[in-house]
Amino acid sequence: MIARRPGPARAPAPAGVALFALLLAPWLSTCAGAEGSTLAVRSGDTRQEWWRSDRAPDRWSRPDPRLAATLTWQPLTSGVAWADLELEGSAPAWRTRLIVVRVDPARVRFSLEMALSPADGRPAWSIDRAPPEALVAVNAGQFLMTMPWGWLVMNGIERLAPGPGPLSTAMAVDSAGALHWIAGDSLALSPGLLAKDRAVTGFQSYPTLLAYGEVPGPLRAPGQGVDLEHRDARLAIGGMRDGRLLIVMTRYATLGDVAEALPIGPTTPEMAAIMGGLGAAQAVMLDGGISAQMLLRNPRTGLRQRFPGWRKVPLALIITPR
Repeated sequence: MIARRPGPARAPAPAGVALFALLLAPWLSTCAGAEGSTLAVRSGDTRQEWWRSDRAPDRWSRPDPRLAATLTWQPLTSGVAWADLELEGSAPAWRTRLIVVRVDPARVRFSLEMALSPADGRPAWSIDRAPPEALVAVNAGQFLMTMPWGWLVMNGIERLAPGPGPLSTAMAVDSAGALHWIAGDSLALSPGLLAKDRAVTGFQSYPTLLAYGEVPGPLRAPGQGVDLEHRDARLAIGGMRDGRLLIVMTRYATLGDVAEALPIGPTTPEMAAIMGGLGAAQAVMLDGGISAQMLLRNPRTGLRQRFPGWRKVPLALIITPR
């Protein structure tokens, strides 16, 4: 999705996932087209279609009320809440569960954890490694070979240089806890960029789904370096217009709970629509597929909501109480 960037080497999928993909690959390839795809929500007996690929908006200026009205927010702690809902879509993602997390940056702290196996240097982070005080723990960014791809700042120290790419987006957190979104190649081309210089925590990912509400051109028309038809489990992060953070994970809901981690879900344009429809102005994809994983914890009750992945990753975003 970023020109002239070599594809990341991935650990092999678990045997069950590989067998599933092998058996269903021909069927999935015929069902996964983005042309004519739709997204809908159901309220009681009423199905409301709120997005169609053949008349998708180029810009999102506000949440879609048909989607946002279906959310019932459950607080984890002050400033952090989560909700889930089920979307109806096109084959094979007839049913997709959304896990939506909304975070007020003024009430929490952000940090990044990088984990590589000391034996062979392979990615080693999973939600089982999340610290006990974590309110939210989620895999972050993309990765190249075994390392995180692109810009990485941990505890105010730049660990990795910016990666190039017009469809990249970086999230930076300054010392006051405010979020900054840096789109495209400006991160690499502007060494004195204010948000970059002030970053205490920051990472880069791709592809950009929304930039100031606008859906990037390569997500609106084929042949511009983005596969618009591929379906996968998705994970995205974004900024709302009021400064809050939005994290959205998809889970396959067609075959029940036992199959929810299967790597089937929205297309990239559909994920852009989901983020826009939920109120994001800035949004970027994180590593999805069988890497997507998230932990939510209620510190008052100790209850944990676990959404595991099937592959370990090198980098995680950790959100803890301030």
